[in-house]
Amino acid sequence: MPIEERESTHIYHQKKMFTQEELFEKESRCVHEEPAYCSAACPLKLDVRAMVKAEADGDFSAALTLYGKITPFPHILSSGCEAPCMEKCRLLDVGEGINIPALERAAASFGDKSPARGFLQYKKKKTAAVFGAGLFAAFFAGEMARKNYPVTIYSEYSDAAAFLSAAAAFADAEGVRRDAATLSNADVVFIKAPLTPELFAAERDKYDIVCVSPDFLAAVGGTPDEDVCLCRDTGVISAPAGVGVLDAAFRARKAALTADRLAQGLSPDNSRGEEGCVTTRLYTSLDGVSPSESVKAPGGIYTREQAAGEASRCIQCRCEECLKGCAYLRHYKKYPKKLTREIYNNTNIIMGDHMMNKPTNACALCGQCTVTCPNGYDMAEICLAARRNMVTTDKMPLAPHEFALNDLEFSNTRAFLCRPQPGFIKCRYVFFPGCQAAAVAPDTVDAAYGDLAARLPGGVGLILGCCGAIAEWAGRTAIYDETAKMLRDSLHALGDPVVVAGCPTCAKMLSRYENIKVVGIWDVLEDIGLPQGARGLDTPAAMHDSCGARGDEHTRRAIRDIAQKMGCTLVETEYSGDRSPCCGYGGLVQYANPEVAHEMTAQCVSRSDTPYITYCMACRDRIAREGRVSRHILELVYGTDAGAPPDISAKRYNRLELKRRLLAQVWGEEEPCMDCGFSVSYTPEAERLMNERMILKSDVLNTLAYMRKTGEAVLDGDSGLVLARHRDGNVTFWVKLEETDGGYLVHSAYSHRMNVVTR
Repeated sequence: MPIEERESTHIYHQKKMFTQEELFEKESRCVHEEPAYCSAACPLKLDVRAMVKAEADGDFSAALTLYGKITPFPHILSSGCEAPCMEKCRLLDVGEGINIPALERAAASFGDKSPARGFLQYKKKKTAAVFGAGLFAAFFAGEMARKNYPVTIYSEYSDAAAFLSAAAAFADAEGVRRDAATLSNADVVFIKAPLTPELFAAERDKYDIVCVSPDFLAAVGGTPDEDVCLCRDTGVISAPAGVGVLDAAFRARKAALTADRLAQGLSPDNSRGEEGCVTTRLYTSLDGVSPSESVKAPGGIYTREQAAGEASRCIQCRCEECLKGCAYLRHYKKYPKKLTREIYNNTNIIMGDHMMNKPTNACALCGQCTVTCPNGYDMAEICLAARRNMVTTDKMPLAPHEFALNDLEFSNTRAFLCRPQPGFIKCRYVFFPGCQAAAVAPDTVDAAYGDLAARLPGGVGLILGCCGAIAEWAGRTAIYDETAKMLRDSLHALGDPVVVAGCPTCAKMLSRYENIKVVGIWDVLEDIGLPQGARGLDTPAAMHDSCGARGDEHTRRAIRDIAQKMGCTLVETEYSGDRSPCCGYGGLVQYANPEVAHEMTAQCVSRSDTPYITYCMACRDRIAREGRVSRHILELVYGTDAGAPPDISAKRYNRLELKRRLLAQVWGEEEPCMDCGFSVSYTPEAERLMNERMILKSDVLNTLAYMRKTGEAVLDGDSGLVLARHRDGNVTFWVKLEETDGGYLVHSAYSHRMNVVTR
């Protein structure tokens, strides 16, 4: 099944990955952007989390800037705020909540207000008037001044300090004086006069926007509309009387927005956003959060140090359950909703360089996020849909997955084997160990097949090959369908036997076939018992659960039962069972993004200092590559040890050698050995580079054979080494070598997706 690279310049096809409705539905499951519980309870929508974080860092000016976004008078508001946010603090579930009002006062007291650059530069042409005093009138005047409207205030007070002091007698005098500067420095004029209906009637028509204090509203014959604070019968702005400090500030802010929209000739009812308190869907786990006591201070007035100490108690409520468990999301520092949107745009909109290809291909497709997310967000679904879409529309380059796809093709052609047990034409069972088991631990596969064939009645066939997961993960549905048909035909030739899978991922993939029953080898061993000599590790070991067994409690329990029967002492890690992370092989991450794959494996081994037991051979291989003792459960069952992880060339050799050995020993068939006619050895550095660059020894042999056939090579005069090249498929391979008495010594090799044309 040759795979052709897409053209570098061509016309892109278009096919929607999701409809807009489907995209919104998927994005809505992510609650990372939902407001914190305290902020949701604040009608002014103070970003409490950010303000408290700034104070914990000692940056009170930043805290004041955040607090100043919700009010023109931070000292007045913080002095009298009723603080509904306090009741919603998550820490109340384990101890004492954060003293948010005290931290608001600390921000107002210790923060330096940044200068309002260009405050009067864009002064509005329309004017506003406020008749009366009190909290609502004061907050409304401040909001309109912040919007750069010229404001005239009619009251019994002649300046800002007196006007605010009368409205906020509960507040600290120095704080009120600082708040008064907001009005003093703005285009605000105070007219001291007795407030009468006659004065109102004589002056109101001079202004475009008119506000009256709640206690003066009845005198001018108005009743406020609760929704927009617009008295429709009188055409003025006001609010009900007798409200608290926070409610006055909130109503004044709503009223200022209404006034601003009216002044612009817009409807006051539209485009207002979500006003007031909201219900948040945020999820924050309290696992590991210890009770703590609030910092106490006389009168609730903190020093800088006390405020920073209290702020540091905040757990910064966020929903990051998926990021905690997923190395992929942590690597890109993006929560699922944001990552989904960028992948969607990359797939459906961008027509040039697709910068999100690498993140799209770096997901392990393991499904851990669906388990850890309280709403079951499925990044695997997003990334797999994007891969399939880009393959279908010819936007996906072949490079990230080409080696893996060629490996699948190798497993299902040269290394493929399908035979009934000798003496049987049709079999009741067939053993399907999986391509990674044959590549990493061929002796274990040999021993397992021999045991099953000896102890299961009705004949046990054998299929060595790949289940097609590689094509599935790469988004190559045509290759997957071709693989599935080939395997389905092979099973039918054996009499549609019960498949005994050696890998949980293979078991899942093969279970899709109609009229085929699939069981795990762990199920069979539970039924027929362990063979003699089965023995567990002498030291405690952590069980690493395969992502192929996510949602499959039966398999996880069966594996643990087998391990305990062999005398293993198992250590359960923090992330195990359904929450287990991927080892870095799933989704072809190790090919598309080795850095992320390494981080995934590192996370796996960080959970315990003990050796690891796995039941997926890819997991065994990845964990061993991190330098940790790693054994597959079948190695313990059959007393084998695959040893150090093989490189990519050794993996292919192992598959071929296993096939050759079984054909000879079980079926009496000889397969000819290939002889290239010359010897080749490799320096340690060459072997390291080849494995890192995914260059097979067969690629090197083909390049040397091409050099010998054509005589094409370049001599490096400085080093005395010869450079040979050969194009195979979509890649040109380059080999740097020296001739030896018996053949060649390879010093280095690299490859490039280029084509060399000689003239």
